[in-house]
Amino acid sequence: MENEKKSRVGARAVKRNVRVSVTKMRRIIDRIRNCSYEEALVSPEFMPYRACYLVSQLVLSAAANASTNLGLKKSNLFIEEAWVNNSTSLRRFRPRAQGRGYPIKRPTCEVSVKLNSNFVGK
Repeated sequence: MENEKKSRVGARAVKRNVRVSVTKMRRIIDRIRNCSYEEALVSPEFMPYRACYLVSQLVLSAAANASTNLGLKKSNLFIEEAWVNNSTSLRRFRPRAQGRGYPIKRPTCEVSVKLNSNFVGK
């Protein structure tokens, strides 16, 4: 019963204040949602986006949390949840004419991945 309880909990990994916009990160997260752990590691390698490396590191971290804290095998893991939300924007100012400052907002996002071993997807 204890193993069943642990497998229902799942392992999470969260990365906050990532210097990538939400839309750029979502196009990768949408591809790996409901995939197995192996598919989630292989598919970003063939995408030409800078955020793929960040997503693969996050999946690796969640898998390490699952194997270390919960004792789950990496070969049985599935991505149960994956989401991206807006985070705080970095605010910078650019000098403009007549001593004015023009604000520049640099977007950041928060990414979360949850892995589970007994997930039935699609």
